[in-house]
Amino acid sequence: MDTKKKELVGAYKNAGREWRPKGDAIEVLTHDFPDPEVPKAVPYGVYDIGHNSGWVNVGMGADTAEFAVESIRQWWKHMGQARYPRARSLLICADSGGSNGYRLHLWKRELQAFSTQQRFTITVCHFPPGTSKWNKIEHRLFSFITLNWRGRPLTEYRTIVSLIAATTTKTGLTVKARLDRRTYKRGIKVSAKEMKSLNLTPHGFHGEWNYTIQPQRSPR
Repeated sequence: MDTKKKELVGAYKNAGREWRPKGDAIEVLTHDFPDPEVPKAVPYGVYDIGHNSGWVNVGMGADTAEFAVESIRQWWKHMGQARYPRARSLLICADSGGSNGYRLHLWKRELQAFSTQQRFTITVCHFPPGTSKWNKIEHRLFSFITLNWRGRPLTEYRTIVSLIAATTTKTGLTVKARLDRRTYKRGIKVSAKEMKSLNLTPHGFHGEWNYTIQPQRSPR
């Protein structure tokens, strides 16, 4: 799982070439200077290695830990639960930084809530710092999404979701996507007391990168 590069939503140039009828070129803006008023799409992906299938939750705002875990929750709701009805545990492989970084308290708190809600164990293995390109989602999902929408301006969110969902490969990749309209706040603080209450067990090998979260027991 990981966040794909954020994309500007509007009539902006998109890298790559695409065949079009002569004289029917799509006009785009000549510059894409950073502008807080320009909407952005935040594609957060979950890739199932065994089934060669992808899930992309397209956010409209901040890429936060809360958004990252909600993306996993939506994958489980729309794809994972039906595919793995007997699952009692979940293994997540993620980068060490960004919205799913190993240092983020909010990431772990939200995973704890998800674990307790679904009543299954979650094991997280972070790639060591500087090795994000080892993440298979980059090569088996994100790269093909980029190829599929090459040369096409991402003019609106509906276009982005449709192009992501239309991504396929000869080896059988399938992708589903949804637009997440929820607003996620930045700067949410997690207290030391909340962190201490988490049912989290670090592994013996680099416990800061590898750990297991089990459901919390309901107070009697």
